[in-house]
Amino acid sequence: MELPRGMKDFEGEENANIEHIRSHFKKLSNLYGFSFMDPSPIELLSTLETKSGPGIRDEIYYFKDKGDREVALRFDFTMGLTRYASSQKSMKLPAKISAFGGVFRYDEPQKGRYRYFHQWDIEIYGKASLESEAEIIEITSRLFDSLLLKDITIDINHRNLVESYINKVFDSKDPELVADILRAVDKIAKKSKEQILTEFQEKGYETKKLEKILEFSQIKGTIHEVEKAFDVSQLESWDELKALIDSLENRGVSNIRINFGIVRGLDYYSGIVFEVFDKNSKLGALAGGGRYDTLTKAFGREDIGATGVAGGVERIMLTMQEQKIIPESKQSRIAVLYINEEMQKVAHSITSLLRLNNIPTDIDLAGRNMKKQMDIATNAKFAIIVGPQELENGNVVLKDMVNGTEGTISLEKLTEDPKSILNLETL
Repeated sequence: MELPRGMKDFEGEENANIEHIRSHFKKLSNLYGFSFMDPSPIELLSTLETKSGPGIRDEIYYFKDKGDREVALRFDFTMGLTRYASSQKSMKLPAKISAFGGVFRYDEPQKGRYRYFHQWDIEIYGKASLESEAEIIEITSRLFDSLLLKDITIDINHRNLVESYINKVFDSKDPELVADILRAVDKIAKKSKEQILTEFQEKGYETKKLEKILEFSQIKGTIHEVEKAFDVSQLESWDELKALIDSLENRGVSNIRINFGIVRGLDYYSGIVFEVFDKNSKLGALAGGGRYDTLTKAFGREDIGATGVAGGVERIMLTMQEQKIIPESKQSRIAVLYINEEMQKVAHSITSLLRLNNIPTDIDLAGRNMKKQMDIATNAKFAIIVGPQELENGNVVLKDMVNGTEGTISLEKLTEDPKSILNLETL
């Protein structure tokens, strides 16, 4: 009776925390005009291979269905949303779409990520525009603000900028060389400089040139700090990066910095890229995104570009735990108890009435004795106790489970206006 490796059950409290993030995300998504949808959890394998090729099979769940078709479980929302957007020939542009839900990856399980986990995702499809990038980064920043997370930094870069510097240092525009060196840059957050130099030396890359790239990837800071540390005049797209920072500052987004070490996934991204971190945590990126016009082109839409971001929900939850800001998941509830079997019918009637008034209410269903019934009342704000003596006078006992005080109340008044009688304005 064990689960497959990398899978887990999401119990009450954890599920409540996921719903807490989902609620904040959906509210912001609506505020910014994003249309919320749930793309299909199963895609044709050929769709998921559109950009990554057959190599993606090592990282995903795929199988043949009963019609002998090769299909796969979604590993993110970007592929499905882009497949959908690309198929909508008459869709009004720019199209703003968001999604939230579970995804599957056949990765090695690690802290903050199982093989089934949750993501939130926002995408903008249409003509390439820096303001689209700015809006994606702005809503990302606002989401972390709304969750009350502190010390969040959004590191921003431009792929053209890094690629142009690689071309210059290696005096080559060979796509395979550029891809290899980008992989080296991407590894700097996970491996030591010596390990990377050794690995790529064995592949035939000159150490001095690679060292120069790795040093370049360590540059980060404000526009002024970067311009002081490096001659940016030799970099493509530097002005575009500066214009984005200016737009974000104009929008009141201040938790941003330039980081030449951010390159993101090699298969997707073609322009601005960014990642979100808690600067005091070692969990890694909490969200990441950027421009990926090459994917819409791969789906046959030369006329539209795309930019977006996705965040890991479980990893955000871990960060909230680290910062001790996990919301209180306990709900104020009412427990209805009955002294004996004869009182049970009245107790169930009261319970149903309270629930019809949207008051969260619990009652024992097993006909247990009063002492055992009290177990379900431990987390309640009030307990309503139905006893024969009180009921004979048209009353029930109301017990405050927080301070232990109790008294009788009229059953008629309780049924007429339960929220007022129970003082449940805060429920």
